[in-house]
Parts: sequence; C-alpha cells; structure tokens
Amino acid sequence: MTAPAPETKIVSQWKIACDGDGPSLGHPRVWLSIPEEKGFVECGYCDRRFVHESAAAKAK
Repeated sequence: MTAPAPETKIVSQWKIACDGDGPSLGHPRVWLSIPEEKGFVECGYCDRRFVHESAAAKAK
C-alpha cells in the first residue's frame, strides 16, 4: 500500500521543473519528464505529483 502524494498539480507541459516552493522549505531544482504512457511523475525530493492535463481528463 502506498501513501498518497502530498500535493498534486495538473500541468500542460511534458517536462516540468520542481524546486519544492518556498524559500526555506524548498529543494534543489530538478527537471522531470512525464512519461506519456503513465501521464504523471513524482518529484524524488518532495513527492509532489505532476499530472499531465491529458491524463487528468481521462481519469475523470
């Protein structure tokens, strides 16, 4: 059983950057690519999940 992602963001790009937001709570900026077959990717630092809008539309 996996825990839910702390935060989910719907995005329109297949390649996104995550820096954790916030000056004291952030982390180094990382670039993440969303695999088209999965439709989402999770940040290895903060576990934020980025869902491409096409995958989010299919899930509804």
